[in-house]
Amino acid sequence: DWRFRRVLFRSATTRPETMLADMAVAVNPEDDRYKSVIGKDILQPITGRRFKVVADEHADPELGSGAVKITPGHDFNDFEVGKRAGIKAADMFNMFDAQANVIQTADRLIPQEFIGMERFEARKLVVARMKELGLLIPHITKDKEGNEVEHDAEPRTIQTPFGDRGGVVIEPWLTDQWYVDAEKLAVAPMEAVRSGAIEIVPKTWEKTFFNWMENIQPWCVSRQLWWGHRIPAWYDEDGQVYVAEDEAGAQSLAGNKPLTRDNDVLDTWFSSALWPFGTLGWPDDTELLKKHYPNDLLISGFDILFFWDARMAMQGIEFMGHGGELPLEQSVPWRRLYLHGLVRAADGQKMSKSKGNVVDPLGLIDQYGADALRFFMAAMESQGRDVKMDEKRVEGYRNFATKLWNATRFAMSNGIGASASVEAPAATLPVNKWIIGEVVETVAALDKAMTDLRFDAAANAIYQFTWSRFCDWYLELIKPVSSGDERGAIDEETRAVAGWVLDQILVMLHPFMPFITEELWHALGERPYDLIVAQWPAPAANVDVQASADIDWLIRVVSELRGARSELNVPPGAKLPVFVRDASPATVARIETMHAALSRLARAESWSFDPAPAGSAAQIVVDEATYVLPLEGVIDIAAEKTRITKALEAANKEAKSLEGRLNNPSFVEKAKPEAVEKARADHAEKSAEAERLTAALARLG
Repeated sequence: DWRFRRVLFRSATTRPETMLADMAVAVNPEDDRYKSVIGKDILQPITGRRFKVVADEHADPELGSGAVKITPGHDFNDFEVGKRAGIKAADMFNMFDAQANVIQTADRLIPQEFIGMERFEARKLVVARMKELGLLIPHITKDKEGNEVEHDAEPRTIQTPFGDRGGVVIEPWLTDQWYVDAEKLAVAPMEAVRSGAIEIVPKTWEKTFFNWMENIQPWCVSRQLWWGHRIPAWYDEDGQVYVAEDEAGAQSLAGNKPLTRDNDVLDTWFSSALWPFGTLGWPDDTELLKKHYPNDLLISGFDILFFWDARMAMQGIEFMGHGGELPLEQSVPWRRLYLHGLVRAADGQKMSKSKGNVVDPLGLIDQYGADALRFFMAAMESQGRDVKMDEKRVEGYRNFATKLWNATRFAMSNGIGASASVEAPAATLPVNKWIIGEVVETVAALDKAMTDLRFDAAANAIYQFTWSRFCDWYLELIKPVSSGDERGAIDEETRAVAGWVLDQILVMLHPFMPFITEELWHALGERPYDLIVAQWPAPAANVDVQASADIDWLIRVVSELRGARSELNVPPGAKLPVFVRDASPATVARIETMHAALSRLARAESWSFDPAPAGSAAQIVVDEATYVLPLEGVIDIAAEKTRITKALEAANKEAKSLEGRLNNPSFVEKAKPEAVEKARADHAEKSAEAERLTAALARLG
């Protein structure tokens, strides 16, 4: 940090060489030391240039002398100060060429000895000349003996930008560029969002959108690259510029003079902003353009809301709206803009090569398949939240794909194949009426979730139906029963319904898991078309309320009986009698009607409405009825009570410990968010475990 004395002023700089292009000295308007000299001229050493003392809040009275040298052509902050001081950008001095060697300024006041010097060599010479003039203020330190030592500069650490390829210091350099009046273009998109012509989802991003658009600066659209759309501007020998669609148009404007085209290309984001209509044949009024513009939905990352999305809106409304002739509803590029989150590391941190926490999606695809990764991304995409990478979940969705594959193999092995109907087949059996109703409800839930752009809810709807309803229950309920050496067969109605339901699953799941669903679609039978162009489900059926109630009851009874057997360590192969008491006539009728399915799925030896025998038993309540499972001679009651009691004590102890941590403000406020979230999840898990064990202990009496 070199300090120079300028007769009236002392100023410090980390770039002494730039004083050769100084155009002002700035002081704070509230600084009493300098109020009397604001607007006065100052004579600069070395160049002899005369310029003004200007008032600007950029100058910090508490920093150094409070006076700051201003070089508008080579410093971003100074550029803004210069503009506020009334210096036009075209008049700002440029003292460097493209290699950062010193060139002469427009006022030709840089001494000849500096011309052609490399910038850092020029720095050394500026310091030397100021020292010779007695205008360099030394930095004083003391040595070990306490003696004062003079230095030319004060050591200081500052932020310095370096090029990532050349590794050299980047030099701010004022050049001629092409700009777009973004402030004017931003008016229509802001009105489109305010009026509802464009809906931003989640709505919370509107604040960011308006903040950017209301404070927008002129947009520099020229780039010094060799690829891209070339700037449509031509120059004659006198430097006069002609802008036209092509060279012939420029020649007609210039009067057939020799012309040279501008070498710059358009900013990538400018060219990308043309995408919604430029890809559809624009500027010609093509059928594709009429069909697809405006589009319905744009899905984008929130990090390019300004760089791309807002600029697509600017250019779409400007060009497709013919400068405001058409209403916004017809000129916007899309009616809804959905902004999704970023994929972060498992601990919530942003992925970074330097942190070593970047997950390679190709590696995940190799290990679990593209379908599993796609489904994970959709299932975890909750509005307004980033996605935390969780490999265990990706693995779980691979298992889901395997479950579907095996279910299809089971179906094919039992004569169930491709359905020829979009509408639901006719059904008379309760189980078939029930599954058709489940399809109807799943399609409705999926349609609503997709309309609301709740991709997580959509993924969960098809997941739960496929796994929990179709695979776990429907296929189990229709599974043929073997009798002796003969294998049972599934009836014709059920085969038709099962094939139709499997088709609906493949169609609904296809947007999330396109590869396995397309494979299974063709494996099930001959198809006149690929799954990707299949019609979206239209069951044309209603939910059968009675069938749904009956099968839902069966599922609850079997689930409760299975849960009790598991909690009490009843051997899986043991078949137990079930005694039912307090059953209503409706429940009695259901048991009698679905006796075979209940016995097979619940591993029940028999069903009786007589009183249960004396002795230890498990009791399960479903609705009004109590189901009693005698346990004498089946398990060691005393040992089970001891085991469950110990497990319950351990679960309660851990739940209480976690509750204490979560009730501690110091932990909740200071711990990492992911640590707090894990503690809450663990507490919920242990509390639920304690509830299950308490219920199991109560069943033993």
